[in-house]
Amino acid sequence: MKRNQRGFTLIEVLVAVGIVGVALMAGLQTSSALTRNAQRQADVTLGQLCAQNELVRLRLTQQMPTVGDSTVACEQAGRTLQVQLSVRPTPNPSFRRVDAQVFADSLPVLRVSTIVGRY
Repeated sequence: MKRNQRGFTLIEVLVAVGIVGVALMAGLQTSSALTRNAQRQADVTLGQLCAQNELVRLRLTQQMPTVGDSTVACEQAGRTLQVQLSVRPTPNPSFRRVDAQVFADSLPVLRVSTIVGRY
């Protein structure tokens, strides 16, 4: 007398566990990428604020900036970013090129460039 056995074989269970494992790993990688992108977007937004603040500060002095490099700390949203200003001459002596590069934890986040003229 033969009995009909119900259930899955060991091979079927292992295949199902393997498929679920692959699907979970793909989901983990996707959520990790989304988290990194959100952090990058926040860094770029804060960096943009810092760079623009320094460029506006230069314009508000209403003086021609001196050629050279300087670094300024910028506090935004509880984080301290470093803004490196680089002032370079241009072929026209009435203008200077100003680059503001923002760093978070010694890693470059953003670079903004502009031209500042005589007032």
